[in-house]
Amino acid sequence: MNSIIKEHYALFEMYQALRNQLLESLTVEDLMYRLNQNTPSLGQLCVEIGEVEHAYIQSFQTFKMDFSYHNQTEGLSHDIEQLTAWLSELDHQLKTTIEALSEETIQTQKIDRGHDFIISPQFQLEVYKEALLIFYGKVSVYLKGLEKPTSEQWMHWIG
Repeated sequence: MNSIIKEHYALFEMYQALRNQLLESLTVEDLMYRLNQNTPSLGQLCVEIGEVEHAYIQSFQTFKMDFSYHNQTEGLSHDIEQLTAWLSELDHQLKTTIEALSEETIQTQKIDRGHDFIISPQFQLEVYKEALLIFYGKVSVYLKGLEKPTSEQWMHWIG
C-alpha cells in the first residue's frame, strides 16, 4: 500500500461521499434545473465534474494533465442512475489507478499540468480535492435555488 492510499485516501473518500449524497437527493427535474438561461443545468455540472475526474485519472497514468475529454453519452446529464453509475466507476478507476502507483513513483515522478505547473502525485490529489470543493460551492447555489435540504455532512463541510 503506497503512502497516498495509506495516509490520505480515506479522508479524500469523505470528500467524494458528498457528491454521492448529492446524487441520492436529486430528481430528474433537479438535474435539469438552471439558475438562468446562461448557466448550465445542475446535471451538466455533474457531468463536468466527472470529466474533470477523468482528467485526473489520466494524469495519474500519463503524468500529464489533459482536460480535453468530454463524455458524449446521450442524456447523461439528466439520468440519475446512469450518472451515478458513471461517477461511481470513475471513483473506482481513480482509486485503482492511485493504488497501482509504486512508492518510488509517488516520490520521484511529477505530473505536468501545463503552464510550468509541475507537481507530485500526492499534491495532484489535493488539487483534485479543491476541484471537488469548487464543484460543491457551485452546486450549493443550485440547491438553494431549488430549496433542497442537504445532508448533515454537506451542511458542516460546505455550508
